[in-house]
Amino acid sequence: MPAAIALIGDYSPDVIAHRAIPRALELACAAVKRDATWQWVATRDLRSAARDLQKFSALWVVPASPYENPAGALDAIRWARETQRPFLGTCGGFQHALIEFARNVLGLAAADHAETNPSADTLVVTRLACSLVEKTSTLRLAPGSQLRAAYGRDTSTEGYHCNYGPAPEHRAAFERAGLRFTAFDATGEIRAAELPATLHPFFVGTLFQPERAALRGEVPPLVAAFVRAL
Repeated sequence: MPAAIALIGDYSPDVIAHRAIPRALELACAAVKRDATWQWVATRDLRSAARDLQKFSALWVVPASPYENPAGALDAIRWARETQRPFLGTCGGFQHALIEFARNVLGLAAADHAETNPSADTLVVTRLACSLVEKTSTLRLAPGSQLRAAYGRDTSTEGYHCNYGPAPEHRAAFERAGLRFTAFDATGEIRAAELPATLHPFFVGTLFQPERAALRGEVPPLVAAFVRAL
């Protein structure tokens, strides 16, 4: 029976990433010879991840936040992390993975996102110094990381559509708790993170949108790695 992937987010045909994701999965499944299905799950429909997502083998929390129901997205991420299901979070999905980890692993109950709660006491996602809306940049991928293994090279040029990213002051706390930051731009700014294989079989978040490669007819290496982990 094919593995089932939940695409967590609020689908819109106007969002480039949403148009790219199904094609990215089609190309990845063909490339790694893995049979999988996928289904969009609106955040407004999430009340209990353990109940609502039980039939899914893996989760991809997709771009285009703020989500209609951010609590539902955070619950889904926690469920994937705790049940060891393969998880991919791109753009807003990565940002919310940081919030979930901060709240439930670091114990920062007030951890929040500057876009939706700019006056929060503990902002782990803050506005970027320079907008990355429809920008591209070349990234350095950390040796020994799942990202580096997925791409098979030390660098990759990727596209973005975001104005928010990790707050640098919390980096050390995340790293002490086991999260590894694994992609960096030319100035050293964090662009991705993952849990090592000793803690989770596949848990990767990127500020960039690797799925966009599919719109050029290319197999996104990270999406192929995600499908391979099913």
